[in-house]
Amino acid sequence: MAILPIIEVPDPLLSQASRPVESIGADVHKLLDDMAETMFAAPGIGLAAVQVGVPQRILIAAVPVRDGISREEQDDQELGSAAYLCELINPVVTERKGSICYEEGCLSVPDMTVEVDRSEQIRISALDRNGKEFSFVAEGFYAVVFQHELDHLDGVTLLSHMGPLRRKLFLKKLKKRRAGGQGS
Repeated sequence: MAILPIIEVPDPLLSQASRPVESIGADVHKLLDDMAETMFAAPGIGLAAVQVGVPQRILIAAVPVRDGISREEQDDQELGSAAYLCELINPVVTERKGSICYEEGCLSVPDMTVEVDRSEQIRISALDRNGKEFSFVAEGFYAVVFQHELDHLDGVTLLSHMGPLRRKLFLKKLKKRRAGGQGS
């Protein structure tokens, strides 16, 4: 396994829709393993393949899915636990219900949080690492995590959820910080 570099905005790859996975083999298994190591090292609770430079419809999240439902429960251990790792290949949202607003951060948009309106409950269908189809319902914060990563697969970042002025100011500050100037 390897820790992969996480690409950041304004990298144009993050603005492109990812392509479906055609076949699942050793390359996809290695990517899933490397993505997990990268996410836990970052640390994060979700990661899309495009964030490590691979524009394929693959995402992982460290949130539990129990008996076909992903929702917060009182007995949940530390969020982001490796025991909760969920791998999704070619995920699709098939149902949406309700709405929730959440302050989100992102490994590809450093030092920024944005309030985003999402569906409070979603049903996702996907393939697992063995190519077996499965589906589950995600609720609340866990639904937010999956929708955030699904956005990445469609070329949508947190910048897309910002107003134009805030986006422009953030990118200007980011450019200065990367150049080692003020704003860091």
